[in-house]
Amino acid sequence: MLSSIGLTGPLSGDFQLLSELQILDLSYNKGLTGPIPQSIGNLKKLLNLILVGCSFSGPIPDTIGSLQQLLYLSLNSNHFSGRIPPSIGNLSSLLWLDLTDNKLNGPIPISDGITPGLDMLLNARHLYNTLSGTISPRLFSSKMVLIHVLLDGNQLIGSIPSTLGLVQALEVLRIDGNALSGPVPSNLNNLTNLNQMYLSNNKLFGPLPNLTGMTSLSYVDISNNTFDGSDAPPWFPTLQSLTTLIMENTQLQGQFPVALFSLPLLQTVVLKKNQLNGSLVIGTIHSNQLKLIDLQFNFISHLEGKEAYNGTLKLEDNPICKVTGNLNSYCTVSLSNASYSTQKVNCEPVPCSSDQISSPYCRCAYPYTGTLVFKTVSFSDLGNNTYYNILKESLMDSFHSNQLPVDSISLTLSNPIKASSENLEVKLEVFPYGPVSFNRTGISSIGFMLSNQTFKPPKVFGPFNFLGDKYEKYTESKKSSRSSIVIEVVVGGSILLLVVLLAGVYVLHTKKRAKRAIEHTSHFCKMGFCLYFTLFG
Repeated sequence: MLSSIGLTGPLSGDFQLLSELQILDLSYNKGLTGPIPQSIGNLKKLLNLILVGCSFSGPIPDTIGSLQQLLYLSLNSNHFSGRIPPSIGNLSSLLWLDLTDNKLNGPIPISDGITPGLDMLLNARHLYNTLSGTISPRLFSSKMVLIHVLLDGNQLIGSIPSTLGLVQALEVLRIDGNALSGPVPSNLNNLTNLNQMYLSNNKLFGPLPNLTGMTSLSYVDISNNTFDGSDAPPWFPTLQSLTTLIMENTQLQGQFPVALFSLPLLQTVVLKKNQLNGSLVIGTIHSNQLKLIDLQFNFISHLEGKEAYNGTLKLEDNPICKVTGNLNSYCTVSLSNASYSTQKVNCEPVPCSSDQISSPYCRCAYPYTGTLVFKTVSFSDLGNNTYYNILKESLMDSFHSNQLPVDSISLTLSNPIKASSENLEVKLEVFPYGPVSFNRTGISSIGFMLSNQTFKPPKVFGPFNFLGDKYEKYTESKKSSRSSIVIEVVVGGSILLLVVLLAGVYVLHTKKRAKRAIEHTSHFCKMGFCLYFTLFG
């Protein structure tokens, strides 16, 4: 593990000398540049290749497809360009593929009997990247065990393939922010395990999708498409797990269905820019979690039951708000100032030096910082601190179970209100246990836990990426400082000393690490959080 320790320069092509290497993690070293050498394909025993948050560029070498034992391949947040190598389809053992936040382009490679493709990754469970062209019907099949398909924010065109409805294990579908057209496949409601569906900001037309029977759905956003005008669909009140319904500009018309408000877990309803009319009846029987009703730009003329509802109601640009003298709060635009920050634990903050930060226990130190990026949170009440407290406890449990030198952590969000197409970003500060700063081993171990997905967040947060900041305030012995200098020289130039270093560290310890990684992977699969087949740029 060599993450977050300030490595610089290009990688040497002499990687083939590291024939026993099983785990290579160089994440969060922004100074690492240039291409990945083709010789990476000679590391036949490699299980984990993790290069998150560096500055590598150029094409992804097709020799990666020869790493037959590879379980984790994370190349996200670099500057890789060109097309996805079809040879990745040969990685039959792959449990995690993340190519997020690069400059990759072109179509998704599909096998043709001679050339491999990503449709051959039958064990993969999660998919995203900057891609163009159509989604081939051959990409999906009933043999796949995909849990997440994340293809949002690309340049995809054409129709949604009906074969998507064959992937019975699917839990999250994000294909929003493309130029997909045509009707939504009628068999999509076969995906009874689906709990999040984002189809917004496309060019879809035809009837509203029929979500009858999709009782696991918690988050639905099909906004800004040109569906046929229709009354509220009958499946509205049947989705008992629903927390969030967003159908802005979807040609809804007629009376608002009051039964929708009685769904027990409902938090957010956004149906603005439609043709809903008549009376809005909130009633006394509504979800006690309901925080937002947004019906702006409709034709609502009357309101009943507002006094029994304490959440936010938005009715701007409805006839009810155009009546002279109506100054009710629901007729004015309001902005949220919600935020979250970890509270101090029974102590008063003390003044710290200019570059130190006070921990939750009011102890001045140099924390390791970074950003947790969540793409598919299943809740919409982002101002609810309970979620972040649970996340904080989960992180601390993971740090302690991995015996890392962490005293406490702090999470910070500024105005945690996002559009449906945006990520939820949480600032993380990790404070050292004992000394006021971490040594290099501590930083690398923390980085590895987050880059290797050893940490499993609460399920409501979904999959995540971590982007670590550069750390400079090390507590080092002279011996460890010399070692770190050797490492920096090695990465930029000669590989010989790295072989010696890794022979003493990786060959002796990576088998134990690899075994632990496999155990974590098995646990993720059992919990439904397995494979990250990510193609998002």
